[in-house]
Amino acid sequence: QVQLVESGGGLVQAGGSLRLSCAASGPSLDYYAIGWFRQAPGKEREGISCISRGDGETYYTTYYADSVKGRFTISRDRATNTVYLQMNNLRPEDTAFYYCAADLPVYPLDASEYHHWGQGIQVTVSS
Repeated sequence: QVQLVESGGGLVQAGGSLRLSCAASGPSLDYYAIGWFRQAPGKEREGISCISRGDGETYYTTYYADSVKGRFTISRDRATNTVYLQMNNLRPEDTAFYYCAADLPVYPLDASEYHHWGQGIQVTVSS
């Protein structure tokens, strides 16, 4: 079973950047679509980005929520079995606990479609 570990979170000023990593042990992440989700206190978990499964493909489909489109970029690194989320122009409303998840979802940004989750990492954006 795939195990996921997030890293790269922390505190950043508004307008700054962070890069989150989702590293896997176990099966190759290439078999799965990988989603990034976030949850702020008192709010539901929000799907923000997804990259389609690799499995020999050279082209990936990416998905973004409107709230992050144009600011966040998801990518894969097969060599390190890692998926990244580059977050630029961060805003205070991006403050949340961020999770990566792996599965074969029909709806890529729907958290209920994912069964393999990392423990999450905090991202805090100060104004």
